[in-house]
Amino acid sequence: MEGSKEFSIEKLFKDTLKINKRVTENYFENCSGYNRDFHDIVLTYSYFFTKLFAEPNEMVKVRTFYLEFLQKQQAIWKDIFINGNENKGAEYAPLVLPEKGDNRFRAPQWNEHPCFDFIKQNYLLLEQLALKIVDEVEMGEPIKRKLDFYTQQYTNLISPSNFVLTNPEVLELTLKTQGENLWHGFTNLVTDIGKGRISQTDESAFTVGKNLAITPGAVIYENELIQLIQYTPSTKTVHEIPLLIIPPWINKYYVLDLQPQNSFVKFMVDQGFSVFIISWKNPPPKMGYFTFDDYVNKGALTAIDVVQNISGAKKINTLGYCLGGTLLSISCAVLAAKKTDVINSVSFMASMIDFSDIGPMGDVINEALVTKLERGELLKDDVMHGHDMERAFNLIRAKDLVWNYAINNYLKGIAPTAFDVIYWTNDNTNLPARMYVYYMKEMIFKNRLSRKNALRIADTAIDIGKITAPVYVIAMKEDYISPPQTAFSTTELVSGPVEFILGESGHVMGVVNPPAKNKYGHYLNGKLGYGFNEWKKTAKLFEGSWWIYWSDKLKENSGKKIPATRLLGNKKYKEIEPAPGTYAKEKC
Repeated sequence: MEGSKEFSIEKLFKDTLKINKRVTENYFENCSGYNRDFHDIVLTYSYFFTKLFAEPNEMVKVRTFYLEFLQKQQAIWKDIFINGNENKGAEYAPLVLPEKGDNRFRAPQWNEHPCFDFIKQNYLLLEQLALKIVDEVEMGEPIKRKLDFYTQQYTNLISPSNFVLTNPEVLELTLKTQGENLWHGFTNLVTDIGKGRISQTDESAFTVGKNLAITPGAVIYENELIQLIQYTPSTKTVHEIPLLIIPPWINKYYVLDLQPQNSFVKFMVDQGFSVFIISWKNPPPKMGYFTFDDYVNKGALTAIDVVQNISGAKKINTLGYCLGGTLLSISCAVLAAKKTDVINSVSFMASMIDFSDIGPMGDVINEALVTKLERGELLKDDVMHGHDMERAFNLIRAKDLVWNYAINNYLKGIAPTAFDVIYWTNDNTNLPARMYVYYMKEMIFKNRLSRKNALRIADTAIDIGKITAPVYVIAMKEDYISPPQTAFSTTELVSGPVEFILGESGHVMGVVNPPAKNKYGHYLNGKLGYGFNEWKKTAKLFEGSWWIYWSDKLKENSGKKIPATRLLGNKKYKEIEPAPGTYAKEKC
C-alpha cells in the first residue's frame, strides 16, 4: 500500500509538471489573443459603468434591483433556516428555481441539506440580478449583447456546482469513494489538457467508415473541394428524380449518416430515392485561398451538374442543411438568374438566408470580431481552426457543453460515455480564411444575402426571390444556431410554392430524429404570410418525426418509379473509392 501511495504521489507530481508545461506553452502561443480578449472585456464593462454613472435614472434602476435582491435573499434565509423544518415535506418547493433546461442543481442533495439549498438559491438569485441589470440598463443593442454574453460566462464560472466544497453531490461522492473520484478527475484533466479540449464522449468507441457513415455507396466525383457520394439503392425501384444533399462544411457530412438506426441518408435511400451527398474537403493549413465563389462553383453547382448527368433526370431535388442551405439558396439563385431550370424542389433544413436575428450567436458576432478576422488575428495559417470554432459554439451553451462535462470529468471522475452525435460534433473541420471572412462580414454581419442584388457571387447578382421551385423550409423549435423565427423568414423571400415545417428539439437532435425512436414531434399547417408568431399560433402538433411527412411530400413530386441499379456512377463519372471517402476521415 505504501509503495502504491508513493507511486501515486510520484505520478501526481509528474502529471502536475505536464499540466504546468502545457498551460505555460499555451499561454505564450496565444498570449496576444488573450490580451485582446481581456482588452475587449475591460472596454465593454468600462462602457457599461460609465453609462451607469452618467445616467442617474439608470443608477436608480440598479439600486432598486439590488434592494429587491436583498429582500428575496432574506426570504430565502427565512424559508430555509427558520421555517425549514415545517416546509421540508414532500411538497417543498424552493423560492428560486433554475430555468427550464438548467440541470446543474437537479440532484436531490441540493434540496436535502439546508446549507446547500441556501447556497444554490442565493447563487441563482445573484445570477438573475446580474443578467437583469444588463437587460434593463439602457444602452446600444450591440454592446448589450456582448455584455450579456460576458456576464453569462462569469456567472456560469462561479456556480457552486463547479467547486468540490459547494457541491453536495460531489462531496458525498468524495466521502463515499475516499477521494478516488478526485484522483480519476485529475487524471481526466491531465488527458484533456494534453488534447487541448474537454472530452465530451468516448472517442475510442467510434471510427468513421466502420461504425459511423456506413451506408453503402461510393465516391463518384472528386475535386480539390468536394467528394460527391452516391448511395447504393436498397429498393427495386427508385424515383426518377434524385436527391442531392448539401451539408455544412463547418462540420463533416456524416451527421446525416451516423449509424443505421439514426441515419437520415439510409432512411431516404430506403424510401426509394437515388441519394447523393457532398463530402467537403477539410482544408489543411495554407489552404485558405478558397472563396465563397469556389464553394458555389466547385461545390454546389458542380455537384448539381454531376448528379443530373449520372441520373439522366432533367431536374433534381435538393436539400441543404445549416450553412449548406445558405449555399443552396445562393446556387439556386445563380441558376435562376441564368434561366437554368434544373431544380425540382428545394429544402432548407435548419438554415438561414436572412441573418437579421441569429439568436445567441449575435452575442459574439459584431464589428470587432469581423475586424479581427479581416486582420487575420483569429486565423492560423490562412484557416479558421476547427477546434477554435468548436470552443466558440460551446461557450454559447457553456452550462451544457462546458461546465456539465467539467463537473463530470474532473470532480466526479466519470469518463464520458459513447455518443455518436457528440463524436461528430468534436470531429471538427477547418474553414478557409477568405471564404469565412466573406461569409461572416457580408452575410451574417451585414445581412446582405436577404437583400435583392446586394451580393455578387459566381459572377451573378444574387436575388433569392428568383427561386420559383417548390420550397420546404424545415426549422427546429429549440435551435440556437438557426433560430426558427429566422429560418421562417425564408418563406417570405422565395417566390415559388412554400411550406414550413417546425420540428421539435434543437439544431442537431431535431434533425437526427429517426421515426423509430418516436422521440420528437413536428408542427404543420400554420398560416403563412403573417409572420412566425402567427404561424405558431395556427399550427398543429403531430407526433413522430418530420422525416416521414417531408419524404412523403417529396415522393409526390419526384416523378415515376424506374428500375434501380446497383452500378454507381456512369461512363463519365466512375467509382473512385467506397463511401464515406477520404475527405470525411481527414482530421484538423
